[in-house]
Amino acid sequence: MAGSTYGTIFRITTWGESHGRALGVVIDGCPAGLTLSEADIQVYLDRRKPGQSLLSTPRKEDDAVEILSGVFEGRTTGTPISLMVRNTSQRSADYSEIASYYRPGHADYTFNAKYGFRDYRGGGRSSGRETIGRVAAGAIAAKLLKEMGITVTAYTRSIGPIEADISKFDREAILSTPTAMPDKQASSLAEAYLQETMSQLDSSGGVMECLIEGLPAGIGDPVFEKLDANLGKAILSIGAVKAVEIGDGVKVSTAKGSENNDSFRMDGKRIIKNTNHAGGILGGISDGSPILIRAHVKPTPSIFRPQNTVNTNGEEISVQIKGRHDPVILPRAVVVMESMAAITILDALMINMSAKAENLISFYKS
Repeated sequence: MAGSTYGTIFRITTWGESHGRALGVVIDGCPAGLTLSEADIQVYLDRRKPGQSLLSTPRKEDDAVEILSGVFEGRTTGTPISLMVRNTSQRSADYSEIASYYRPGHADYTFNAKYGFRDYRGGGRSSGRETIGRVAAGAIAAKLLKEMGITVTAYTRSIGPIEADISKFDREAILSTPTAMPDKQASSLAEAYLQETMSQLDSSGGVMECLIEGLPAGIGDPVFEKLDANLGKAILSIGAVKAVEIGDGVKVSTAKGSENNDSFRMDGKRIIKNTNHAGGILGGISDGSPILIRAHVKPTPSIFRPQNTVNTNGEEISVQIKGRHDPVILPRAVVVMESMAAITILDALMINMSAKAENLISFYKS
């Protein structure tokens, strides 16, 4: 299978299936000397693991990470880092029935069309549990970025019709509310909305955002490796994401140039912008302003009401899906978005080291 590797210098390869023995990631290109422990990674994995509230699947997994290679005496060695999380709460029998048909909204049909067979146990490689490897790698990327004064923060902007008030932005609320919203009042409203949605045997979509702060101007490339293009690819690779915006996003299509352009001004000796409609990226290159990415997430496709589909014999049938599923994906997906953004930004910073001759000369000149 192609397509399980991402990155140029800071390069990750995820592996494993939802109901296999384990899942994990191999990270190549992490510099030597970074202080790293399993606890550093676990705090990120705990944000995406199931069974933490009524708004997530009741599947109980510790998602305990094991560092298998690439770390010695608490520091990275510069060699590939292999991380593993064992599956301990598989209930594959819950999925035996779906081996004979294609679930609406899932990758069952397309996976089978490509490979000629599929692992029907919880979606196999197409399951949301694949993101364990991304989050484990993202924890390392975020730790290295933090050493450079760069932070990556993702959160739920809206669930269904309920939207967080960003003027009340509360970073602590992102980690303490079951919705991962930065607005506790909106979170309470969203929880009530989801309870009603669940009572109707249905699910909800929403919007998540990611804010990248502290990134200097000049990161990214002007043509095929644009920073916004690579961030878009990274976020769109998350299974449930159907659209990505940078800055004002789709609103620019109805704006005038005089409204959309961000004016520059001097702040001491530093060039800054008065506004940030561009979302921190101009011409594919960071401009020094905070980068804002917005991702639109579809409703969880596994719903418990009857749906029409087709079985593997080509017969039209009605099905009612069983098993353990999230009524909304966003609360556990925000850390996946955060991780993919961190990996992309770190990789871009590493690539950028070769952008100017003076960087190379100053580093190696004796």
